[in-house]
Amino acid sequence: MAAVAAEVCVKAAVGAPDALGDCPFSQRVLLTLEEKKIPYDTKFIDVSNRPDWFLAISPEGKVPVYKLDDGKWAPDSDVITQILEEKFPNPSPVAPQEYSSVGSKIFSSFIKFLKSKDANDGLEQALVDELHGLDEHLKQHGPYVNGENISAVDLSLAPKLFHLIIVLDHFKGWKVPENLTYVHAYVKLLFNQESFEKTKLAKDEYVTAGWAPKVNA
Repeated sequence: MAAVAAEVCVKAAVGAPDALGDCPFSQRVLLTLEEKKIPYDTKFIDVSNRPDWFLAISPEGKVPVYKLDDGKWAPDSDVITQILEEKFPNPSPVAPQEYSSVGSKIFSSFIKFLKSKDANDGLEQALVDELHGLDEHLKQHGPYVNGENISAVDLSLAPKLFHLIIVLDHFKGWKVPENLTYVHAYVKLLFNQESFEKTKLAKDEYVTAGWAPKVNA
């Protein structure tokens, strides 16, 4: 068995302390570790009852966090994935700078539409516009954001799209428009990745249970 090269704390599912919860940023870090074939140890954190040892290493209580060589812990998936890239440069999933922001507004648009109580506020169309932009990019450059090989942009988008699809269907009965054929093909490709299968939430209800308080806020 390979020696553990990384330690990460990630969000636990509501009602399932030993399963990954509704944190696409936690899954992004796990996906990066899997794609780079880095042996790692995962600690699941119940964010509704954070243990004292966790608050000692992450005073703000944020997940994910990654253990650095000096024993300190780094928060934020952007920071963590950059650290992993520098420490374990091969294989490198970094996409060209001009592609780094592809799909970057989809997640925030999804959250705004999810929380919307007004069907005429334009937030649904704003999300569709962002998804259409991704569809156009994939049409020209796909099947992944950076062509034939999966990149860090895909590893960031995959968990967010997974949550978007499950959560909007559950709470709003909404689905990604069928005419966005490249997005549909992209999603299927991402979700069939071995790394995604290994790191995805075990049950859809783990996703919806975690998002319920945000919907009802």
